[in-house]
Amino acid sequence: MAIIETRSPARVRLKAAVSGFLSGGVIGVALACFVVGAILERWLVAAIGVALFVLNVIVVSVAGRVHRARNPRTPARTALAVIESRRAISGESANVPVEFVLTVAPDERSAYRVEIRQDINLVDIPDYRPRDVVVVRYRPDEPWDVEIVTEPTEAWARRAATESVDSAPESALLAGPKDEGSFCLLGTLGLLLGAALVVLPFRADLLAAVDDESTTTSSSSSSSSSSSSSATTTTTTDGFSWPTTSTTTSTVSGTASSEAMLSDGEMRRAAGSLITGMRTSSAAELTIEEHVMAVRGILGTPAAPGTAIDLNAVPYERLPGLVRVAQTKLGITDPISWRITFDPAPKTGVLTIHVSVTDAEGAKASLEADAQARITARHPR
Repeated sequence: MAIIETRSPARVRLKAAVSGFLSGGVIGVALACFVVGAILERWLVAAIGVALFVLNVIVVSVAGRVHRARNPRTPARTALAVIESRRAISGESANVPVEFVLTVAPDERSAYRVEIRQDINLVDIPDYRPRDVVVVRYRPDEPWDVEIVTEPTEAWARRAATESVDSAPESALLAGPKDEGSFCLLGTLGLLLGAALVVLPFRADLLAAVDDESTTTSSSSSSSSSSSSSATTTTTTDGFSWPTTSTTTSTVSGTASSEAMLSDGEMRRAAGSLITGMRTSSAAELTIEEHVMAVRGILGTPAAPGTAIDLNAVPYERLPGLVRVAQTKLGITDPISWRITFDPAPKTGVLTIHVSVTDAEGAKASLEADAQARITARHPR
C-alpha cells in the first residue's frame, strides 16, 4: 500500500530543529544549575537555573503565540467518508480505541484515504461497520487530521444516510509529517550537552560531596570505651609459691547508628566503621537493631577459645532477609521492633544467629540461623 507522506518545507524543518536543540540546551543548563547549586549549597547557581528555566518557558510561550498569529490554522470542515476497515483495540473503559481506514470525500477536492484512531463507546461500535458512510471533520491544511463526528447535524446525518461515497485507491493513503522523532532527538541531545556544560566544571566538588555524604550515612555516630581483664597465675620456685597477675585481654565497646540498618550494604558499612574505630575485628558481643549496631570488641587473645565473633565473617547481606522472614512468617501481624544477636559456641566457635521481633502488644517471636544465615529453628508466636 503506497503512502503519500506530507512533509514540512525544508526551511521550516531546519528552524524547528534548531529551536528544539537550543530549547533543550537551555533546559539542560537550567536543571543542572539547580541540582548542582542545591547539592553544593551554592544558591546563586541554583537561582540562575530557576531564572533560565522561567525565561525559557516565557520565550517558548511568546514564540508559540507569534507563530499561531502569523500562521492561523484553517477552520475545520465537514465532509462525508466511507469506512474501509476498522479494528478495535482492547481497552479498560467504556470507550474503546478503534483504528479506522477511511476514504474522505471533501466537496472541494478529490477523495483520499487516511488512517485514524478514535475512541468509540463500546455500545456504539456496531454503528460503524465497513462500507458505512459517516460524517467527518478535517482540516484542509492538514487533511490527515480527521475525526468522525459522532453526533452530526440533521442535514449532514441526512446526507450520510442517502449519499454514497466511492472508495479511493490504496495509493491515495495520506499520512502526516514524520519529522517529530528527529526533532525530539535533537532536543534531548541539547539537554544533555547543556547539563554537561554545567556539571563538568563542578565535577570535583560534586565527587567530594558524594564521598562526604557516604561517609556520614554509613555511621552517623559512634562511641567507644575500653576496659581490661587480667588472669592470675601461680609461680613456684624451690618450694615457695606466690601469685602473679598478667594482663591477657582488654575490651573496647562501640556503637554505630544509621537511619535504616536494613538498607542495602548499611550493616557492613556500620561494621566497617566500628572495626576501624576499635582497631579490632574480634568481638565478644554483637547486637544489631533498626537504628543501632553495638559491639563489645576484644583486644588481644580471648580468655577462652571460641568465644570471639569475627566481625568480617558475619553474613550482613543476608541478615535483612532473616528479619523479613521473622516479621512475616512467625505469626507477628504488626511488628514494631526487631533485634539480632550472635552467640558463638564455647570452644568450637560455631556461630548461631538469633533474630527476634516484637509487636505493639509485647508479643515476641524468633528464629535461629547458622553462620551462613540459613534458618535452623523457628519459634513462632
